[in-house]
Amino acid sequence: MADKPTFTTWTILKILDWTKQYFAEKGVENPRLDAEVLLCAVLQCQRIKLYVDFERPLTADELATYKGYVQRRAQHEPLAYILGEKAFMRNNFKVTEATLVPRPETELLVESVTIAAKKMKPEGEVKILDIGTGSGAIIVSLLDYLPKAKGVGVDISVDALIIAKENAEQIGVKERCGFVRSDLFERIPADKKFDIIVSNPPYIPAADIATLAKDVQKEPITALDGGKDGLDFYRRIIAEAQSHMEEEGLLAFEVGIHQCDVVAQLCKDAGFVATAIRKDYADIGRMVFAVKGQRRENEYEDLLLEITKY
Repeated sequence: MADKPTFTTWTILKILDWTKQYFAEKGVENPRLDAEVLLCAVLQCQRIKLYVDFERPLTADELATYKGYVQRRAQHEPLAYILGEKAFMRNNFKVTEATLVPRPETELLVESVTIAAKKMKPEGEVKILDIGTGSGAIIVSLLDYLPKAKGVGVDISVDALIIAKENAEQIGVKERCGFVRSDLFERIPADKKFDIIVSNPPYIPAADIATLAKDVQKEPITALDGGKDGLDFYRRIIAEAQSHMEEEGLLAFEVGIHQCDVVAQLCKDAGFVATAIRKDYADIGRMVFAVKGQRRENEYEDLLLEITKY
């Protein structure tokens, strides 16, 4: 008589341990953390719950869903694409393969621009243009924190704009936010002026794309490739920005590593009267701010100090 088949019971602890080893073999950067995040998505629980219920067995349906997620992550698909969302500021943003995954560094840019907007116009009625809006993380977050502000997000990708609009509606700012398909300023009316222009444009030098982490390489190439030296979009934006700004306006950029001084100089060469740089959590210059105005450079020191001192 043949032996009865044996079946493995996959508990939370057992599946996490197995996945950690599997991800490590596949070169996933944070194998245990990613395993836990994916399992939380399947079980719809917080990570602490996993530790409380280590011996809980998974159902067949849960295992099947989890297996699908694990296979995708093992192929270095970004976690945000698998989950369909990414936490940014105080909201979760829908993301897809059409959008760049929002980064923590970009939260600092939003923080600085929020401070600048309140200082520039205490009454709050500031007008903001977000160039290369992607998922809308920047412009939607700014309008979320600035309840009287109005904004426009532009992107060349129709698919990205669809996601940005959904995020604006979900987060409750759609009535104050317009979206335009445009190659930078191409379809922005000449008479449309903004108090703040903000952008996190593509800034990776073209030759460096192939050296990026496998996860990053799966994000839209149009949101990564900044041309030969990574500065193509900064040059184009800086060249046209002042004609779309109010008399007293702020240009705010996120930049790549080692690009802040060059971008700041490009702004000065284009006639911006004052510039400043803010560093990220790793003490690397990652944001550049440039002021358009009629006053002398030192008269903008308070504004620039306020938005870069944190």
